[in-house]
Amino acid sequence: MSTTVPSRPAPTPEALDGPGRSGRSRLYPWLVFGLTFALLISDYMSRQVLSAVFPFLKSEWSLVDSELASLTSIVALMVGLLTLPLSLIADRWGRVRSLVVMAVLWSVATLLCAVASNYEQMLAARFLVGVGEAAYGSVGIALVLSVFAPRVHATLSGAFMAGGSFGSVLGVALGGVIAVHLGWRWSFAAMAVFGLILVALFRIVVTERRVARHSAEDSAPMPDAKAGGYRAPISSLFTNPAVLCAYVGGGAQMFTAAILLSWTPSFFNRYYDLTPDRAGVAAAAVVVLVGTGMVVCGFITDRVGRRVIRRKWLSALGFCGISLVCLTVGFGMSTGPVQLALICLGGFFAAGSSGPTAAMVANLTHSSVRASAMGTLTVANNLLGLALGPFVVGILADRLGLREALQLAPLAYLVAIVALVVGYRLHPLGVRKLAALGQFSNGGTR
Repeated sequence: MSTTVPSRPAPTPEALDGPGRSGRSRLYPWLVFGLTFALLISDYMSRQVLSAVFPFLKSEWSLVDSELASLTSIVALMVGLLTLPLSLIADRWGRVRSLVVMAVLWSVATLLCAVASNYEQMLAARFLVGVGEAAYGSVGIALVLSVFAPRVHATLSGAFMAGGSFGSVLGVALGGVIAVHLGWRWSFAAMAVFGLILVALFRIVVTERRVARHSAEDSAPMPDAKAGGYRAPISSLFTNPAVLCAYVGGGAQMFTAAILLSWTPSFFNRYYDLTPDRAGVAAAAVVVLVGTGMVVCGFITDRVGRRVIRRKWLSALGFCGISLVCLTVGFGMSTGPVQLALICLGGFFAAGSSGPTAAMVANLTHSSVRASAMGTLTVANNLLGLALGPFVVGILADRLGLREALQLAPLAYLVAIVALVVGYRLHPLGVRKLAALGQFSNGGTR
């Protein structure tokens, strides 16, 4: 009489994350997240410290607002142009190795900002900062997600993206304080030293071998190209109309958020008569609200779209509408508590659509090219928002005044709203296109 051996149940995700499988531990993925997140904060500290020293540069080098804006926009422009090609290189050369090179480059370039003697030298140094920071966001989040199970990817993505706002806060606040007490050059030097210390620690703790040992990518729902499975064509990043709407909507909503990151220190300095250090602290409070709003709005979006994913488009629309009204009215008012309240409320929702648009890109692209899809979203965010926004306001401020320019800036949300409405309507078509890719991959054709 034969005996039936019961089949061994499939391991749970918790078991896969446990210390008993392939040398994995529960702690190491969080260590990777913590160090990668810390470098992201250093990234944005190096990028946004410039905003805190605008008054010093304007006075010492007799710069106009458009020149100041160009020092900010050159970084975002490089990020927008280089993110996708550098992300592709990192996937082949090694993500950990690439992140180390990036962090060293932007830290050394920030040190060059500290010794710049004129506008042209500062612009060249900021160019190098942008090259170093170009693909860090997309490669960094890809590294983090590779060591965590898919069930926590949305939460980690939202938290990681919000790190840019928190890094901006520290860069602006600390940069302003250091500039007042030690001089603006020390503001850049401090950010550079902080970045170099962090990257040294990252290099010691995070290695390609350890990351591979703790990889959770084998739990992905679709075959991974690295494992010899189907890889969707790069063209699929641009042939899904709903995904294109998410790119445009995400980039357009970052237009105003980028302006708040760059110009609120100057706004408080000029219209509230605050010294640069106090203006930096006041602006930092607004930026904290921007980052907090990204996290909270991401959580709200997950709740709204828990059963019907398509509803995430609607939450993004709501966030854009609230910020549009609050910031337009707020910057149009005279200075005072009511204006500050509206600016803070608008700032809280200013980048709230980042989570929903990222979720739509992730949900409507094949897993084998998802990192490239996030890189493409980063390109849109930078070209349409982080690079374009501060520069446009700088040009308008030279002609109309900073207050009037800031009042017009939220109109960019109208572009985002149109894109999100179209994306909502095209979402079913986007799902069908993704399903067609899934059927093709299941057919075994490479």
